[in-house]
Amino acid sequence: MTKPYAPLPYAEVIGDPISHSKSPLIHNFWAKALGLDVDYRAVHVTPEGLAAYFAERKADPNWRGCNITVPHKVEALAHVEDRGDVRATIGAINTVIRAEDGALVGTNTDAAGFYAPLSGLDLAGQPVTVIGAGGAARAILFALSRMSVGPVTVFNRNVLKGAALLSSFKLKGQALPIGAAVPPSALVVNATSLGMTGQPPLDLDLSALPEDALVYDIVYAPLETGLLAAARARDLDTIDGLEMLIGQAAVAFELFFGAEPPRDRDEELRSILLG
Repeated sequence: MTKPYAPLPYAEVIGDPISHSKSPLIHNFWAKALGLDVDYRAVHVTPEGLAAYFAERKADPNWRGCNITVPHKVEALAHVEDRGDVRATIGAINTVIRAEDGALVGTNTDAAGFYAPLSGLDLAGQPVTVIGAGGAARAILFALSRMSVGPVTVFNRNVLKGAALLSSFKLKGQALPIGAAVPPSALVVNATSLGMTGQPPLDLDLSALPEDALVYDIVYAPLETGLLAAARARDLDTIDGLEMLIGQAAVAFELFFGAEPPRDRDEELRSILLG
């Protein structure tokens, strides 16, 4: 595990793997734009090293917190305080911050990041399909439950886990194995790492989707996933993974550094991320 190298206030993103993460580009772009003397970097942390990571960082007063990516979004709850009762609502965290009293506190900015590009849409009562039942899916289903969508179809290798998630968020619908036909849906969301560089592809039959359906893939490496390419081949509207990534990062940045990121420079930021 790499130890902190900067005396500056800093935050990190942790995961296994982590080399694909674009979070350092995002947070350091915002910090430079605002003239903040802070740092943000990626750190490879294995499941076996998770407890030691948080113990080391808690002892470093310059550490402001971290973002969390796969596979730690659920397991990290065991190593931090849950003052916002995230365990009972979303059931996963993607952000840890240092509270004023020095405690490490878990929260989740994924739900807000996922919702941001959908905020102008009325999906109440509309059928939705979600692929996956992991930490990201939990945040997405939480957001969807607040949007009063339904029914919801969850695709997952473990069908019972998918059904349990629907029940936990009080969503009506069904759970199916990945590979089953996608039912007619107003919104399809890939909440897995399938289709990510180095991961198996996500092959879905989108033929049953109506012409006004929206396809949303949270994967951002590559940005043009097989799922989005298939949706665009049908002239369906799409949302790529950078939308959620930037949205959740904006909430986390303010928690870490106490400053609102310059969202008026999103297009410039996207160009850097794509470069």
